[in-house]
Amino acid sequence: MLRLVVFDLDGTLVDSSTDVANATNALIRELGGAVLPDERIVRMVGEGAPLLVRRALAAAGLNPETEGALPRFLTIYGERALEHTRPYDGIPAVLDWLVGRVPLAVLTNKPLAATGCVLAGLGLAAYFGDTIGGDSPFGRKPDPRGLLHLARAHEADPGDTLMVGDSWIDRDTARAAGTRICLARYGFGFRIPPDQLRPDDLLIDRPPDLIATVEPLL
Repeated sequence: MLRLVVFDLDGTLVDSSTDVANATNALIRELGGAVLPDERIVRMVGEGAPLLVRRALAAAGLNPETEGALPRFLTIYGERALEHTRPYDGIPAVLDWLVGRVPLAVLTNKPLAATGCVLAGLGLAAYFGDTIGGDSPFGRKPDPRGLLHLARAHEADPGDTLMVGDSWIDRDTARAAGTRICLARYGFGFRIPPDQLRPDDLLIDRPPDLIATVEPLL
């Protein structure tokens, strides 16, 4: 029986790709580097802001260890985190359906302050009992400690917990924790070759598909 559903944020609940790319390029411009195509920046997203900043600066011909680059990026991003970011079509309705049936949580590599800003600004925060960001003591995904902590907090065994995400990072987090995984193929982080999927990996192509996926597990 499913006792907890844990969502990734970027690429799963919300499409934040444009705002992240714009903030990254704004930082690069400030530092005198060559701006990058949005698509290239988006492919760097997923493993947390520190790694994103280092990768982007290196790709732009800048020192990836530039002092103060990370806090400056977080400031820039915080100023524009909601300019273009929106929930994927169908996400609010899916959350409305789920929230009365199973506890919901968020586990993301985005810093907690930025996560809270996005969830609150888009009217999604009330759906989730717990939110863990990438700057928590549990480390960043694919470290499973955050996911295991959420399961324990809700008295759910790993086998009764479902991780919903869009990338290999979410897949590997779930596998390391021993939970189920549902991969959102609509997300901008989904680049998993078919031969790296398992028969028991759940897959959805649109947010509303999650209802039909979850209902038999409740």
